[in-house]
Amino acid sequence: MVQERKGESVQEGTQGEEAMEASDVADVVDTGEAVDTAIAPEEQLTVLLEYARAKADENRDQLLRARAEMENLKRRQANELEKAHKYALDGFVRELLQVRDSLELGHNAALDEGANVEKLREGTELTLKLLTDVMGKFGVEQIDPQDEPFNPEFHQAINTQPRDDVPPNTIVTVIQKGYLLNGRLVRPAMVIVSAAGPEENAISRESPK
Repeated sequence: MVQERKGESVQEGTQGEEAMEASDVADVVDTGEAVDTAIAPEEQLTVLLEYARAKADENRDQLLRARAEMENLKRRQANELEKAHKYALDGFVRELLQVRDSLELGHNAALDEGANVEKLREGTELTLKLLTDVMGKFGVEQIDPQDEPFNPEFHQAINTQPRDDVPPNTIVTVIQKGYLLNGRLVRPAMVIVSAAGPEENAISRESPK
């Protein structure tokens, strides 16, 4: 009886180990589906291996598709960027054409021997205003600092002029106007700046130190 019980215990232990091995194998790879623990462990391993291979192929396909989408996206962005650089001035050119048309009309009118100078002057003023409006649409701002204090960030002094009627470092003559593009300096205004006049220099020399 003791031997039979021992045999039964050994057999039960063996069956328990096989069931444990099957359970462990099922836990190694999460198939997402119930694995039949009644089949042999070797068959379970085969099923799990096939499932793992299928998942690996699926993940590889997803990775390849994601890479292809990223490459297509990069190409589209590169094409859009190239077009943006190539045709960035399209709107500005369209607006500028009307200014050229106005200048051409004024030039043709000036070629007439009987041209009215007053009308030509008026036409030129209108063309200049049209050009100023077009430039303003695209963020181009004119710097005309007549009678303003000298600012080295936006003005370039090419000469000084002694003056008693204005404070020193005042812009008395604008030789060439400057321009800003969306607040950024494109060209400084070339100016003549006032300096202390002879009377002020004399007072400065006579004043005690």
